[in-house]
Amino acid sequence: MLEQLADWCYRQRRLVVVLWVAALAAAFALASSFGGEIKQDYLQPGSESQAASQALQAKFPQKAGDTVQVVLHSEDGFSSAAVRNRARDMLAAVAVDPHVTGVASPFSEAGATQIAADGKTAYALVALDRTADEYTPAQAKALLEPVLTAGDDTLRVEVGGPVAKLSQTAPVGGEGIGLIAAALILLLTFGSAVAMGLPLLTAVFGLGMSVALGELLRRVVDVPVWVAPTAAMVGIGVGIDYALLIVTRYRSGLAEGRDPRGATLTAIATAGRAVVFAGLTVVVAMLGILLVGQPALAGFAFTASMFVLVTMTASLTLLPALLGFAGRNIERLHVPFVGKSQHAYDTTRWYRWSRFIQHRPWIAAIGGLGVLLALAAPFLGIRFGIPDAQSDPESSTTHQAYDLIADGFGPGYSAPLVLTVQGASGTELRLSTNAVGRQLAELSGVARVSPAVINDAGDTAVLTVVPNTSPQDAATEHLVDTLRDTAIPEATVDTGLTVAVGWTLASNLDSTRGVADRLPLFFGGVLLVSFVLLMMVFRSVVVPLKAVIMNLLASAAAFGVLTLAANGGPLGDLVGIPEATPVPILLPIGIFAILFGLSMDYEVFLLSRIKEEYDKTGNNALAVADGLAKSARVITAGAAVMITVFLSFVLGQDVFTKMFGIGLAAAVFIDATVVRMVLVPATMELLGDRNWWLPGWLDRLLPSLHIEDHDIPDDDTDAPDPAAVTPPVPAGIR
Repeated sequence: MLEQLADWCYRQRRLVVVLWVAALAAAFALASSFGGEIKQDYLQPGSESQAASQALQAKFPQKAGDTVQVVLHSEDGFSSAAVRNRARDMLAAVAVDPHVTGVASPFSEAGATQIAADGKTAYALVALDRTADEYTPAQAKALLEPVLTAGDDTLRVEVGGPVAKLSQTAPVGGEGIGLIAAALILLLTFGSAVAMGLPLLTAVFGLGMSVALGELLRRVVDVPVWVAPTAAMVGIGVGIDYALLIVTRYRSGLAEGRDPRGATLTAIATAGRAVVFAGLTVVVAMLGILLVGQPALAGFAFTASMFVLVTMTASLTLLPALLGFAGRNIERLHVPFVGKSQHAYDTTRWYRWSRFIQHRPWIAAIGGLGVLLALAAPFLGIRFGIPDAQSDPESSTTHQAYDLIADGFGPGYSAPLVLTVQGASGTELRLSTNAVGRQLAELSGVARVSPAVINDAGDTAVLTVVPNTSPQDAATEHLVDTLRDTAIPEATVDTGLTVAVGWTLASNLDSTRGVADRLPLFFGGVLLVSFVLLMMVFRSVVVPLKAVIMNLLASAAAFGVLTLAANGGPLGDLVGIPEATPVPILLPIGIFAILFGLSMDYEVFLLSRIKEEYDKTGNNALAVADGLAKSARVITAGAAVMITVFLSFVLGQDVFTKMFGIGLAAAVFIDATVVRMVLVPATMELLGDRNWWLPGWLDRLLPSLHIEDHDIPDDDTDAPDPAAVTPPVPAGIR
């Protein structure tokens, strides 16, 4: 079926390009008219913070939204009437926004505690009826514009809180950098501007279509703000990877004497099948994220899967058409100093490397395993959590607001805890809640507990608890546990009150722990499905078992590198990650899903070559060495593209983005070098024919997925009639 599709696309290449251009234009038109909004829900289902949020929404809607912390600083203090009036005017300008439910000013009668002891720093609280999850970055900027433009030499104004952080969200901006880096790598790999341009053009078409469809996907799935640029990076990487593999096999076909059509169909019959299997494996890994049960990650899983499927489709349809246009001119526009002719595989450095590994398999296996374990060791000391404003860029308004609050009041004032209290009403509720507040104020680690605020119905009260420590400090997490496990139960015994600890800090903690509890299900599900798929392709138990184990080791090593960067030191300083930054647990999940999918690309590319050689010769040692020699160049070139694309994440301002880029780049580098180029061939050499062991009963039970070579008859005619030549349809993925 793939060969028939490729043959039609090759012969009807003009129509195929027109259809892709028309589809791209239609997708963007639909996206502009029917595209959905960015939404993100990080509340962990069934958690106490979710219960607190639901109680606020139902009983106390004016406090259900997020709060913007407007921080004011004047070296001359606020005794000047002019400074105070300017601050009041600025807060009044914010208050007219329809989503602002109230402004607690430090200059009001009840705001005395919102002015620091030195009289130089104050803060106002702007209450919203929406959470940051319901704002786009543009809407957040519009809301805060009257605040951020109000400062001058005498009055400094900064803002903090989730909405403020969202307002300074900027595009990663790495797509262009990644494409430029990919172009340079492809030029060095192919030595031809034409050959370089085909994978890039395919990836650009796939990326454009994916971006447009991603806008439409937002109408049915909640998609966080960071998903689109992240999925775009993945789409660029896999799109170039897939096209790179197909173009490489096409050029090999031409070098072997095939005509352009025959080379195209042979490339699709071999590399194209590997692309289908690898792409579907990436999708399986992405959709495995759904097992975590975190709503915000579901949008990432669906979006990334769609990007991969679209770029895979472009490689299988648009690329054969482009190869038809290129024909034998694919080597045109040669790059100086790069050899024109393709060298025989047995004269390359990869051939020499394969023989080196073949002759020293024990040294290679033990050395490779030692490197992975050494890199993975720091992962044992990783601390999961959500970075707070002190991890934002120092020039950002959220970081500046944090510093002013920490200096004037204490670090805990930047993100207090909010407790909802129910179970009584009226005066009884107020008295009981204030009594609970007085007991909690005596706890170690608590800086302040505000007086109870009662809703209009008199059946729900709110307490605000300010910790002594910063939101990302481990001591603050301990305080949340103490409140929930001992302090609140003791303070409410025999009162009939129900207290839920919520707000940003508590919800982040609940999300981290909720995801951690489901990690075994996520890892187990992805590994099991991938193991079965690899068994079906390679008809072996040992090969997929090794793949699963090595992917786990590579992931652990990548997490170790990420931990080193987050813990500070030279690596963290190099990429701009502050010391002792906690790692969001969503990062290892995303990195594992992406790495596992991409590593299956390299696994399929390498093992399909090895399997081809083994089927021809029956000699495992020769098959391993020759398979490595013939596939190493495309694997290293594809990995180099991926690494440069992912490292462009580091150029972003957000610490989350930086950590994601470091983790992904390290994961791909480790997998493509230590695992694919050392451990896989070394262990396969040591295991010999046992690599291909599969019990007979299991062989009969498993369906077959074939990724194998096929000879396509040459035909130099380019007649548009697809029926003019009907190539045999070999067994494919069935």
